[in-house]
Amino acid sequence: MDYLYLKALHIIFVITWFAGLFYIVRLFIYHTEALNEEEPKRSILSEQLALMSRKLWYIITWPSAVLTIILGTSLLISQPSWLKMPFMHIKLGFVLLLILYHLGCHGLFRQLQKGITKYSSLQLRVFNEVATLILFAIVFLIVLKNELSWIWGTIGLISFAIILMIAIKLYKKLRS
Repeated sequence: MDYLYLKALHIIFVITWFAGLFYIVRLFIYHTEALNEEEPKRSILSEQLALMSRKLWYIITWPSAVLTIILGTSLLISQPSWLKMPFMHIKLGFVLLLILYHLGCHGLFRQLQKGITKYSSLQLRVFNEVATLILFAIVFLIVLKNELSWIWGTIGLISFAIILMIAIKLYKKLRS
């Protein structure tokens, strides 16, 4: 397959993977909140959210993750010189973090499918922002490559994380 087709497909599946990750954690938040409701509302919401989560997780998110990894690996095979570039090592480190995040989401998914919740909706809101931080890091690394000063990049990522946490706290205050 031509390099540009591989690249285009890789980008498409990265987008659908992130869309799935962002939405699945939102469903986890709603599901967790539904489990705190009284019956029959609890059962009705819980069943619907479990169904929505299953469809999203198995029809969109998992296939997108697998295809992203396959296509990304194919790109690296077609362009092996990238593996000699420092930015690619850091990017692959963030990809590994994303895979671990995905697996963490799978654990939460399995618990919620059984009606078990170990985290509050606020904790899940914070957890939801981890994917945002990883997305920002990967996009800046791949776009700026070696032009990015690691010091400024790290400061920017930490600053962005602080802004996200402040926004979550403000949102919590607004909801109260």
